[in-house]
Amino acid sequence: MAAQQVPGNNDPPRRYVFGPVPSRRLGQSLGIDTIPLKTCNWNCVYCQLGRSEPLINQRKAYFPREDILAEVQAALAEHGPGEIDWITFVGSGEPTLHSDMGWLIDGVKQLTDIPVSVITNGSLLYLPEVRAELARADAVMPTLDAGTPELYRQINRPWPELTYEMLVEGLRSFRAEYAGNLWIETMLIKGLNDSEEALRELARIMQSIGPDQVHLLLPTRPPVETWVQPADEEGVLRAAAILGEIAEVLHPKEGVFDLSGFDDPLDGVVAIITRHPMREDQIRRALAAYRPAATIDEALAGLLASGRAQVIERYGVRFWSAAPAHYPDPQQSQRTQPKGRRT
Repeated sequence: MAAQQVPGNNDPPRRYVFGPVPSRRLGQSLGIDTIPLKTCNWNCVYCQLGRSEPLINQRKAYFPREDILAEVQAALAEHGPGEIDWITFVGSGEPTLHSDMGWLIDGVKQLTDIPVSVITNGSLLYLPEVRAELARADAVMPTLDAGTPELYRQINRPWPELTYEMLVEGLRSFRAEYAGNLWIETMLIKGLNDSEEALRELARIMQSIGPDQVHLLLPTRPPVETWVQPADEEGVLRAAAILGEIAEVLHPKEGVFDLSGFDDPLDGVVAIITRHPMREDQIRRALAAYRPAATIDEALAGLLASGRAQVIERYGVRFWSAAPAHYPDPQQSQRTQPKGRRT
């Protein structure tokens, strides 16, 4: 494929590619978003992108695959060796809902030797065609937060017809077929899946799947439900001990958020927070590379007034997210708290 010109002053902002952004496990990761905000068949209580309203479980070509790949090519042309560690498909929801994932992974791998990863909830791995598409990637990171169907429904709140048995069997089948790195993600939530009983159930299922690694995460970005709290130190240590040597606790990574490729760096901020909400201090540091420090307050006020972004407060921290993302008010959120949850 011929090289595409780097976007210039008359070119539109990118729609599908963002970053590179610092990743907990992938270094500087160039993100590819294949779906609109928020297109997902789960409605996880901890999701940083707000509620899925409505749930969507239709696979189709949400955006033209050629346009997505052209943006990847342009982004690669802007960055030199060592500036991008991984290229990651990570959607504004569930990326495998885009029906051309296999074509896109193949296309990216024809453009570069940089490894390709896919962050997915894993809900569609029960489909042979989805397993075949993701098998082209160098690493696949599906989600498994629960060891029982009941806890799966409480935490992930999936499309009604997507059962826990389908999720687990999909993961087992993919492991049997996949030669790459299978890294399962588990979000540890205080009072839901951090007890000894819940973790032993989860460990039993993990053992039946056989992932290469289990990545233990905490909901440090703004969870959609206000009652969600990260597991405490005791819960994290318990999880690491019960899940064994393949488990690794991943803490948030600080690093450089790349706003290049945009005439206005605020467009770059919007591109990132649509898929990856940012703390306000992270945005300020990113903008400092492009604007005088004295103008950043005015820039952020203008971004908020533009209607393209919103500020969400969680854990006493201000996060910036895309304006269309839906975060319920605290009273509405409290009504979703599972009965009997330990506080």
